[in-house]
Amino acid sequence: MAVISPPFDGPHDRDRPNDRDRDESGPPDPRRVIASLPQALFLLAPDLSVTSVNPAGEQLVGQGASRLIGRSVHDLFAFEEAVILERLGEREAHLVARGSLVRILDQPARAIDLMTAPVLHFPGWQILVLQEPVGVEALTLGMAGGDEPGGGVLRAPEVLAHEIKNPLAGIRGAAQLLDRRVSEGDRALTGLITTEVDRVAKLIDQMQSLSRRSLEPAVDCNLHEASRHAHAILVAGRGGRDAKGEGPIIEEEFDPSLPPISANHDSLVQVLLNLMTNARDACEGVESPRIIVRTRFASGIQVHSGPGGAPLRLPIELRVTDNGPGVPAPLRDHIFEPFVSSKKSGQGLGLALVQKLVREMNGRVTYDRDEVRGLTHFRLHLPVAGSAPSRNSGTKRA
Repeated sequence: MAVISPPFDGPHDRDRPNDRDRDESGPPDPRRVIASLPQALFLLAPDLSVTSVNPAGEQLVGQGASRLIGRSVHDLFAFEEAVILERLGEREAHLVARGSLVRILDQPARAIDLMTAPVLHFPGWQILVLQEPVGVEALTLGMAGGDEPGGGVLRAPEVLAHEIKNPLAGIRGAAQLLDRRVSEGDRALTGLITTEVDRVAKLIDQMQSLSRRSLEPAVDCNLHEASRHAHAILVAGRGGRDAKGEGPIIEEEFDPSLPPISANHDSLVQVLLNLMTNARDACEGVESPRIIVRTRFASGIQVHSGPGGAPLRLPIELRVTDNGPGVPAPLRDHIFEPFVSSKKSGQGLGLALVQKLVREMNGRVTYDRDEVRGLTHFRLHLPVAGSAPSRNSGTKRA
């Protein structure tokens, strides 16, 4: 009976290329290519034990090859989706999974992109590739040129601007035409459309500026006015409780003594609109749905502007509360990461944008769940006007 050798001829240390493998006159040694991959690659024997691992795999697991080789994939990885182990057990199946929750040894579960594939001509042998999802801030298409740093590079915000701002201009023009024909009582709605189109267009301009790391200056803002603006948008879009009493109740518990905060008004409205929209969606199907927007002083919360930077107090708290079922437990530590969503049709970008905008205002956003009372809380902590460092000073923020 013929014995089929594994696709690599020895344990990890012999697989890892060294200077003797280098032949600069010809193509790179395949083992050197595998060792250079940024993805974690594991070679699995038919019994699903690890026979080889590249340096990225060692780094992902947090252990050296000598402690990984010979161990079963069942010992190293706990997959949230049972189908992954099922496909690995088939040994000849291809599988690609994006953002699957994986627990590596005793580490907390986290989202991992993975791929499995059989090794050609070696029955039962498989390759398992793992990679942590990479947040996408920009798309580089390799276009050279440009006078400024990064010139000639087409970035994601520019792509979005091109695809979104043109139809926005059409919407704005249509709203202006309607404004001339509708009754005086309906002009508030056409005015709201025009105002929101302008706000979205300005936000897109800000997204474009992110590729250059420039930020909109903070100004004095009335937190309650921004909250009521977001509330009006939600109601106008039939997402809040309307005049017929349909939809969730949105209650306001405002502290009128709060001073102005340091923020960007349009970004703040976007943050509050996202949080209220999420609260509305969470209440869908709940008996007597409620959303509570509360403001108050919150002492003791502060952040640092960087190494050696002075602490910045965040004494103003805005809390958006709903009585929906809350975020599923496995996702609670990841809800502010891109592409993580508990909604069936969600894209997982809303809360990631919320966190980004709040941090740009020197604030913080947190999530917590009160299981006893059945309430979900999202809290914004923001600085008082005049207390935040200059956005243009180049200081780093925590």
